[in-house]
Amino acid sequence: MAQEGISFADIPFADRADAGRRLARVIEAHLTEKADFADPLVMALPRGGVPVAFEVARTLGASLELLIVRKIGAPGHPEFGLGALVDSDEPQVVLNAEAMRIVNPSEKYVQAETERQRLELARRRVLYLGDQTRISPSGRNVIIVDDGIATGGTAKAAAKALRQAGAAALMLAVPVAPKSAIASLGDDVDRLVCLASPTPFHAVSIYYDDFEQTTDAEVIALLRQARGGDTGFGQR
Repeated sequence: MAQEGISFADIPFADRADAGRRLARVIEAHLTEKADFADPLVMALPRGGVPVAFEVARTLGASLELLIVRKIGAPGHPEFGLGALVDSDEPQVVLNAEAMRIVNPSEKYVQAETERQRLELARRRVLYLGDQTRISPSGRNVIIVDDGIATGGTAKAAAKALRQAGAAALMLAVPVAPKSAIASLGDDVDRLVCLASPTPFHAVSIYYDDFEQTTDAEVIALLRQARGGDTGFGQR
């Protein structure tokens, strides 16, 4: 994995759009210097990753697509991820072997929780994308974008699912993440761009002046703008 853009002086970000513009400049410089990641497809992790990815895609002249990921939480502790369900033509289940070993949930529980998240994933797909044809990551250089990383579990699941879907190469690009998460993702992506990796690391929200929740309406509006062929966006 090649790691780029680690800095400690660029926080807080004003908001997600500001973070996206700053992230885009670093990615653009990296891609200009190293021309081995041509014609990228930008994939946003909703909801918070969409405003960030929108700015990245616009700067790069790249297509913007969603990668919807739903955490499969542990019994009684939904914030503790056993794995994740990642959207695709056939949603992929990516389980965390270590978390599964620690919790040792029943097969019945995992199946039921996976199905619950499958229904929510399908609801969000219809809400955000409607009947739009999705852009396949197969054979593409994919840039995964989120508004920040806390543990890295969602990003890891996304990367593994994209590998299985045939992505040619993967870059993970985020405004802020802890060093531990960056280290844990080293084997999952080919490039990792992170603008700030403060120590000690607190919640992602701490590193933004404005971290209001991204709404469904905002996600839909940004996708419509990107897919509408506005200047600066690719359509492949």
